[in-house]
Amino acid sequence: MEAANLSAATAGVALALGPETCSSIPSPGGILSSTPGDAVLQGREPPFSVFTVLVVTLLVLLIAATFLWNLLVLVTILRVRAFHRVPHNLVASTAVSDVLVAALVMPLSLVSELSAGRRWLLGRSLCHVWISFDVLCCTASIWNVAAIALDRYWTITRHLQYTLRTRRRASALMIALTWGLSALIALAPLLFGWGEVYDARLQRCQVSQEPSYAVFSTCGAFYLPLGVVLFVYWKIYKAAKFRFGRRRRAVLPLQATTQVKEAPDEAEMVFRAHCRATVAFQASGDSWREQKEKRAAMMVGILIGVFVLCWIPFFLTELISPLCACSLPPIWKSIFLWLGYSNSFFNPLIYTAFNKNYNNAFKSLFNKQR
Repeated sequence: MEAANLSAATAGVALALGPETCSSIPSPGGILSSTPGDAVLQGREPPFSVFTVLVVTLLVLLIAATFLWNLLVLVTILRVRAFHRVPHNLVASTAVSDVLVAALVMPLSLVSELSAGRRWLLGRSLCHVWISFDVLCCTASIWNVAAIALDRYWTITRHLQYTLRTRRRASALMIALTWGLSALIALAPLLFGWGEVYDARLQRCQVSQEPSYAVFSTCGAFYLPLGVVLFVYWKIYKAAKFRFGRRRRAVLPLQATTQVKEAPDEAEMVFRAHCRATVAFQASGDSWREQKEKRAAMMVGILIGVFVLCWIPFFLTELISPLCACSLPPIWKSIFLWLGYSNSFFNPLIYTAFNKNYNNAFKSLFNKQR
Protein backbone atom coordinates (compact mmCIF):
# COMPACT_ATOMS: atom_id res chain seq x y z
CA MET A 1 0.00 0.00 0.00
CA GLU A 2 2.79 2.41 0.94
CA ALA A 3 4.64 1.46 -2.22
CA ALA A 4 1.56 2.19 -4.30
CA ASN A 5 1.09 5.58 -2.61
CA LEU A 6 4.76 6.41 -3.14
CA SER A 7 4.50 5.44 -6.83
CA ALA A 8 1.41 7.60 -7.29
CA ALA A 9 3.06 10.55 -5.57
CA THR A 10 6.14 10.20 -7.73
CA ALA A 11 4.03 10.15 -10.89
CA GLY A 12 2.15 13.23 -9.71
CA VAL A 13 5.38 15.15 -9.14
CA ALA A 14 6.63 14.15 -12.58
CA LEU A 15 3.41 15.30 -14.18
CA ALA A 16 3.57 18.61 -12.33
CA LEU A 17 7.19 19.32 -13.26
CA GLY A 18 7.02 18.11 -16.85
CA PRO A 19 5.54 21.15 -18.62
CA GLU A 20 7.65 23.61 -16.63
CA THR A 21 10.82 21.77 -17.47
CA CYS A 22 9.99 21.63 -21.16
CA SER A 23 8.98 25.26 -21.36
CA SER A 24 12.23 26.36 -19.74
CA ILE A 25 14.34 24.70 -22.43
CA PRO A 26 14.45 26.91 -25.53
CA SER A 27 15.52 24.75 -28.41
CA PRO A 28 15.15 24.64 -32.17
CA GLY A 29 12.63 21.85 -31.88
CA GLY A 30 9.04 21.88 -30.80
CA ILE A 31 6.79 21.78 -33.82
CA LEU A 32 6.04 18.08 -33.33
CA SER A 33 5.69 18.05 -29.55
CA SER A 34 3.11 20.69 -28.77
CA THR A 35 0.49 18.37 -27.30
CA PRO A 36 -0.10 17.61 -23.61
CA GLY A 37 1.81 14.40 -24.23
CA ASP A 38 4.98 16.38 -23.42
CA ALA A 39 4.21 15.97 -19.75
CA VAL A 40 5.05 12.30 -19.51
CA LEU A 41 7.58 10.42 -17.51
CA GLN A 42 11.10 10.57 -18.86
CA GLY A 43 11.82 7.49 -20.91
CA ARG A 44 8.22 7.01 -22.06
CA GLU A 45 7.62 8.64 -25.46
CA PRO A 46 4.07 9.59 -26.50
CA PRO A 47 2.75 7.87 -29.62
CA PHE A 48 2.82 9.83 -32.88
CA SER A 49 -0.53 11.31 -33.81
CA VAL A 50 -1.93 11.77 -37.31
CA PHE A 51 -1.01 15.46 -37.11
CA THR A 52 2.59 14.58 -36.22
CA VAL A 53 2.87 12.16 -39.13
CA LEU A 54 1.47 14.80 -41.49
CA VAL A 55 3.92 17.45 -40.27
CA VAL A 56 6.87 15.05 -40.52
CA THR A 57 5.84 14.16 -44.08
CA LEU A 58 5.63 17.82 -45.09
CA LEU A 59 9.01 18.60 -43.54
CA VAL A 60 10.65 15.63 -45.27
CA LEU A 61 9.18 16.76 -48.58
CA LEU A 62 10.44 20.30 -47.94
CA ILE A 63 13.95 18.99 -47.23
CA ALA A 64 13.98 16.80 -50.34
CA ALA A 65 12.58 19.53 -52.61
CA THR A 66 15.04 22.11 -51.30
CA PHE A 67 18.00 19.81 -51.84
CA LEU A 68 16.98 18.58 -55.31
CA TRP A 69 15.96 21.97 -56.71
CA ASN A 70 19.15 23.71 -55.61
CA LEU A 71 21.22 20.77 -56.80
CA LEU A 72 19.54 21.02 -60.20
CA VAL A 73 20.49 24.71 -60.39
CA LEU A 74 24.11 23.89 -59.51
CA VAL A 75 24.35 21.09 -62.09
CA THR A 76 22.84 23.35 -64.75
CA ILE A 77 25.31 26.14 -64.04
CA LEU A 78 28.23 23.70 -64.17
CA ARG A 79 27.07 21.95 -67.36
CA VAL A 80 26.02 24.99 -69.42
CA ARG A 81 28.97 27.10 -70.56
CA ALA A 82 26.82 30.22 -71.00
CA PHE A 83 26.24 30.26 -67.22
CA HIS A 84 29.96 30.42 -66.39
CA ARG A 85 29.83 34.17 -65.79
CA VAL A 86 28.25 36.86 -63.64
CA PRO A 87 25.58 36.91 -62.24
CA HIS A 88 25.28 33.12 -62.36
CA ASN A 89 28.25 32.69 -60.01
CA LEU A 90 26.23 34.59 -57.39
CA VAL A 91 23.29 32.30 -58.06
CA ALA A 92 25.63 29.30 -57.72
CA SER A 93 26.91 30.59 -54.37
CA THR A 94 23.33 30.93 -53.16
CA ALA A 95 22.51 27.42 -54.36
CA VAL A 96 25.57 25.99 -52.56
CA SER A 97 24.49 27.54 -49.26
CA ASP A 98 20.91 26.33 -49.74
CA VAL A 99 22.03 22.81 -50.66
CA LEU A 100 24.08 22.67 -47.46
CA VAL A 101 21.08 23.88 -45.46
CA ALA A 102 18.98 21.05 -46.90
CA ALA A 103 21.69 18.38 -46.58
CA LEU A 104 23.29 19.17 -43.20
CA VAL A 105 21.03 21.47 -41.21
CA MET A 106 17.38 20.62 -41.82
CA PRO A 107 17.66 16.82 -41.29
CA LEU A 108 19.31 17.20 -37.87
CA SER A 109 16.75 19.83 -36.94
CA LEU A 110 14.02 17.33 -37.82
CA VAL A 111 15.73 14.70 -35.63
CA SER A 112 15.62 17.19 -32.76
CA GLU A 113 11.94 17.77 -33.41
CA LEU A 114 11.23 14.03 -33.21
CA SER A 115 13.06 13.47 -29.92
CA ALA A 116 10.99 13.31 -26.74
CA GLY A 117 11.00 16.66 -24.97
CA ARG A 118 13.02 18.15 -27.86
CA ARG A 119 16.23 16.88 -26.29
CA TRP A 120 19.52 16.65 -28.20
CA LEU A 121 20.61 13.01 -28.03
CA LEU A 122 23.52 13.09 -30.50
CA GLY A 123 26.29 14.39 -28.26
CA ARG A 124 28.32 17.57 -27.82
CA SER A 125 30.54 17.25 -30.91
CA LEU A 126 27.69 16.80 -33.37
CA CYS A 127 25.82 19.63 -31.66
CA HIS A 128 28.73 22.01 -32.33
CA VAL A 129 28.92 20.85 -35.95
CA TRP A 130 25.18 21.27 -36.48
CA ILE A 131 24.95 24.74 -34.93
CA SER A 132 28.05 25.91 -36.81
CA PHE A 133 26.70 24.76 -40.18
CA ASP A 134 23.25 26.13 -39.33
CA VAL A 135 24.58 29.64 -38.71
CA LEU A 136 27.15 29.44 -41.53
CA CYS A 137 24.80 28.29 -44.30
CA CYS A 138 21.78 30.38 -43.33
CA THR A 139 23.91 33.52 -43.00
CA ALA A 140 25.61 32.84 -46.33
CA SER A 141 22.23 32.32 -48.01
CA ILE A 142 21.00 35.67 -46.66
CA TRP A 143 24.13 37.57 -47.71
CA ASN A 144 24.03 35.98 -51.17
CA VAL A 145 20.58 37.52 -51.65
CA ALA A 146 22.11 40.89 -50.74
CA ALA A 147 24.96 40.28 -53.23
CA ILE A 148 22.50 39.52 -56.05
CA ALA A 149 20.61 42.73 -55.23
CA LEU A 150 23.85 44.76 -55.26
CA ASP A 151 24.89 43.28 -58.60
CA ARG A 152 21.53 44.15 -60.13
CA TYR A 153 21.72 47.68 -58.69
CA TRP A 154 25.15 48.37 -60.21
CA THR A 155 24.06 46.85 -63.53
CA ILE A 156 21.12 49.25 -63.80
CA THR A 157 22.69 52.41 -62.39
CA ARG A 158 26.31 52.05 -63.62
CA HIS A 159 25.95 50.00 -66.78
CA LEU A 160 28.79 51.90 -68.52
CA GLN A 161 31.32 51.75 -65.66
CA TYR A 162 30.22 48.32 -64.45
CA THR A 163 31.97 46.38 -67.21
CA LEU A 164 32.20 42.60 -67.41
CA ARG A 165 35.68 42.64 -65.92
CA THR A 166 34.61 44.88 -63.04
CA ARG A 167 31.53 42.75 -62.52
CA ARG A 168 33.64 39.59 -62.23
CA ARG A 169 35.90 41.15 -59.62
CA ALA A 170 32.99 42.61 -57.65
CA SER A 171 31.08 39.32 -57.61
CA ALA A 172 34.17 37.35 -56.55
CA LEU A 173 34.81 39.84 -53.73
CA MET A 174 31.16 39.69 -52.59
CA ILE A 175 31.20 35.88 -52.54
CA ALA A 176 34.44 35.84 -50.52
CA LEU A 177 33.09 38.41 -48.03
CA THR A 178 29.79 36.52 -47.76
CA TRP A 179 31.39 33.24 -46.75
CA GLY A 180 34.09 34.89 -44.63
CA LEU A 181 31.61 36.90 -42.57
CA SER A 182 29.31 33.88 -42.26
CA ALA A 183 32.18 31.73 -40.98
CA LEU A 184 33.14 34.40 -38.43
CA ILE A 185 29.59 34.61 -37.06
CA ALA A 186 29.21 30.81 -36.99
CA LEU A 187 32.55 30.03 -35.30
CA ALA A 188 32.69 32.96 -32.86
CA PRO A 189 31.28 30.95 -29.90
CA LEU A 190 33.85 28.19 -30.46
CA LEU A 191 36.83 30.44 -31.17
CA PHE A 192 36.24 33.10 -28.51
CA GLY A 193 34.20 31.20 -25.92
CA TRP A 194 31.21 33.40 -26.64
CA GLY A 195 28.55 31.44 -24.82
CA GLU A 196 27.75 27.73 -24.89
CA VAL A 197 25.66 25.90 -27.48
CA TYR A 198 25.35 22.54 -25.69
CA ASP A 199 24.00 21.82 -22.22
CA ALA A 200 24.73 18.23 -21.18
CA ARG A 201 22.48 18.36 -18.10
CA LEU A 202 19.41 19.51 -20.01
CA GLN A 203 20.43 17.79 -23.26
CA ARG A 204 19.93 21.05 -25.06
CA CYS A 205 21.57 22.17 -28.33
CA GLN A 206 20.94 25.71 -29.55
CA VAL A 207 22.66 28.85 -30.77
CA SER A 208 24.51 30.67 -27.98
CA GLN A 209 22.11 32.76 -25.89
CA GLU A 210 24.79 35.17 -24.66
CA PRO A 211 23.13 38.62 -25.09
CA SER A 212 26.19 40.22 -26.69
CA TYR A 213 26.52 37.35 -29.17
CA ALA A 214 22.79 37.50 -29.92
CA VAL A 215 23.14 41.16 -30.93
CA PHE A 216 26.30 40.49 -32.95
CA SER A 217 24.97 37.41 -34.76
CA THR A 218 21.47 38.71 -35.55
CA CYS A 219 22.79 42.07 -36.78
CA GLY A 220 25.56 40.48 -38.86
CA ALA A 221 23.40 37.65 -40.22
CA PHE A 222 20.13 39.46 -40.86
CA TYR A 223 19.62 43.10 -39.92
CA LEU A 224 22.67 44.43 -41.77
CA PRO A 225 21.91 42.56 -45.04
CA LEU A 226 18.24 43.48 -44.59
CA GLY A 227 19.19 47.17 -44.52
CA VAL A 228 21.40 46.66 -47.58
CA VAL A 229 18.75 44.95 -49.70
CA LEU A 230 15.98 47.39 -48.78
CA PHE A 231 18.16 50.40 -49.59
CA VAL A 232 19.42 48.79 -52.81
CA TYR A 233 15.95 47.87 -54.05
CA TRP A 234 14.69 51.38 -53.35
CA LYS A 235 17.58 52.74 -55.44
CA ILE A 236 16.90 50.15 -58.17
CA TYR A 237 13.27 51.22 -58.34
CA LYS A 238 14.16 54.91 -58.58
CA ALA A 239 16.92 54.37 -61.17
CA ALA A 240 14.81 52.07 -63.33
CA LYS A 241 11.84 54.45 -63.25
CA PHE A 242 14.08 57.38 -64.23
CA ARG A 243 15.79 55.50 -67.07
CA PHE A 244 12.58 54.11 -68.55
CA GLY A 245 10.98 57.55 -68.52
CA ARG A 246 14.03 59.12 -70.15
CA ARG A 247 14.07 56.48 -72.90
CA ARG A 248 10.46 57.16 -73.81
CA ARG A 249 11.16 60.89 -74.01
CA ALA A 250 14.25 60.21 -76.15
CA VAL A 251 12.39 58.03 -78.67
CA LEU A 252 9.30 60.18 -79.20
CA PRO A 253 11.03 63.28 -80.71
CA LEU A 254 12.70 61.11 -83.37
CA GLN A 255 9.35 60.23 -84.82
CA ALA A 256 8.37 63.91 -84.93
CA THR A 257 11.52 64.93 -86.87
CA THR A 258 11.10 62.55 -89.76
CA GLN A 259 10.15 65.30 -92.17
CA VAL A 260 11.90 66.47 -95.41
CA LYS A 261 10.82 69.66 -97.12
CA GLU A 262 11.47 70.70 -100.73
CA ALA A 263 12.88 67.34 -101.77
CA PRO A 264 12.02 65.05 -104.69
CA ASP A 265 9.34 62.50 -104.04
CA GLU A 266 11.64 59.53 -104.57
CA ALA A 267 14.31 60.90 -102.26
CA GLU A 268 11.70 61.80 -99.67
CA MET A 269 10.34 58.28 -99.72
CA VAL A 270 13.80 56.80 -99.28
CA PHE A 271 14.58 59.13 -96.40
CA ARG A 272 11.31 58.47 -94.64
CA ALA A 273 11.61 54.72 -95.02
CA HIS A 274 15.14 54.77 -93.66
CA CYS A 275 14.28 57.06 -90.77
CA ARG A 276 11.22 55.12 -89.74
CA ALA A 277 13.14 51.86 -89.83
CA THR A 278 15.81 53.42 -87.63
CA VAL A 279 13.27 54.73 -85.13
CA ALA A 280 11.47 51.39 -85.05
CA PHE A 281 14.75 49.57 -84.40
CA GLN A 282 15.68 51.89 -81.54
CA ALA A 283 12.24 51.63 -79.99
CA SER A 284 12.24 47.84 -80.17
CA GLY A 285 15.78 47.68 -78.77
CA ASP A 286 14.90 49.92 -75.86
CA SER A 287 11.69 47.98 -75.32
CA TRP A 288 13.59 44.68 -75.14
CA ARG A 289 16.14 46.11 -72.70
CA GLU A 290 13.41 47.77 -70.70
CA GLN A 291 11.48 44.53 -70.37
CA LYS A 292 14.64 42.68 -69.36
CA GLU A 293 15.51 45.18 -66.66
CA LYS A 294 11.92 45.32 -65.41
CA ARG A 295 11.88 41.52 -65.14
CA ALA A 296 15.21 41.54 -63.30
CA ALA A 297 14.05 44.27 -60.92
CA MET A 298 10.83 42.36 -60.26
CA MET A 299 12.83 39.19 -59.57
CA VAL A 300 15.04 40.99 -57.06
CA GLY A 301 11.96 42.55 -55.43
CA ILE A 302 10.21 39.20 -54.99
CA LEU A 303 13.45 37.58 -53.80
CA ILE A 304 13.85 40.29 -51.15
CA GLY A 305 10.18 40.17 -50.15
CA VAL A 306 10.18 36.40 -49.62
CA PHE A 307 13.49 36.63 -47.77
CA VAL A 308 12.07 39.22 -45.36
CA LEU A 309 8.82 37.32 -44.76
CA CYS A 310 10.65 34.03 -44.13
CA TRP A 311 13.37 35.26 -41.77
CA ILE A 312 12.11 38.31 -39.88
CA PRO A 313 9.93 36.39 -37.32
CA PHE A 314 12.85 34.12 -36.39
CA PHE A 315 15.44 36.89 -36.06
CA LEU A 316 13.11 39.11 -34.05
CA THR A 317 12.70 36.34 -31.47
CA GLU A 318 16.43 35.52 -31.57
CA LEU A 319 17.28 39.12 -30.75
CA ILE A 320 14.57 39.83 -28.17
CA SER A 321 14.60 36.54 -26.20
CA PRO A 322 18.20 36.71 -24.86
CA LEU A 323 17.92 40.43 -24.09
CA CYS A 324 14.72 40.14 -22.06
CA ALA A 325 15.54 36.68 -20.61
CA CYS A 326 12.19 35.40 -21.89
CA SER A 327 11.21 32.69 -24.31
CA LEU A 328 8.42 31.96 -26.73
CA PRO A 329 6.57 28.65 -26.54
CA PRO A 330 8.60 25.95 -28.33
CA ILE A 331 5.89 25.47 -30.95
CA TRP A 332 6.31 29.07 -32.19
CA LYS A 333 10.08 28.92 -32.14
CA SER A 334 9.91 25.82 -34.33
CA ILE A 335 7.45 27.42 -36.75
CA PHE A 336 9.66 30.49 -37.12
CA LEU A 337 12.77 28.33 -37.59
CA TRP A 338 11.27 26.19 -40.34
CA LEU A 339 9.77 29.24 -41.99
CA GLY A 340 13.32 30.59 -42.23
CA TYR A 341 14.59 27.28 -43.61
CA SER A 342 11.90 27.40 -46.30
CA ASN A 343 13.62 30.46 -47.78
CA SER A 344 16.25 28.06 -49.14
CA PHE A 345 13.45 26.34 -51.06
CA PHE A 346 11.99 29.55 -52.49
CA ASN A 347 15.30 31.10 -53.65
CA PRO A 348 15.91 28.83 -56.68
CA LEU A 349 12.22 28.91 -57.63
CA ILE A 350 12.27 32.70 -57.82
CA TYR A 351 15.45 33.35 -59.78
CA THR A 352 14.77 30.56 -62.26
CA ALA A 353 11.11 31.51 -62.79
CA PHE A 354 12.21 34.97 -64.00
CA ASN A 355 15.02 33.71 -66.24
CA LYS A 356 13.98 31.85 -69.39
CA ASN A 357 17.57 30.71 -69.93
CA TYR A 358 17.30 28.45 -66.89
CA ASN A 359 14.05 26.93 -68.10
CA ASN A 360 15.58 26.22 -71.51
CA ALA A 361 18.71 24.80 -69.87
CA PHE A 362 16.61 22.51 -67.67
CA LYS A 363 14.75 21.17 -70.71
CA SER A 364 17.99 20.68 -72.61
CA LEU A 365 19.57 18.89 -69.65
CA PHE A 366 16.67 16.47 -69.27
CA ASN A 367 16.50 15.83 -73.01
CA LYS A 368 20.21 14.92 -73.07
CA GLN A 369 19.67 12.48 -70.21
CA ARG A 370 17.02 10.70 -72.27
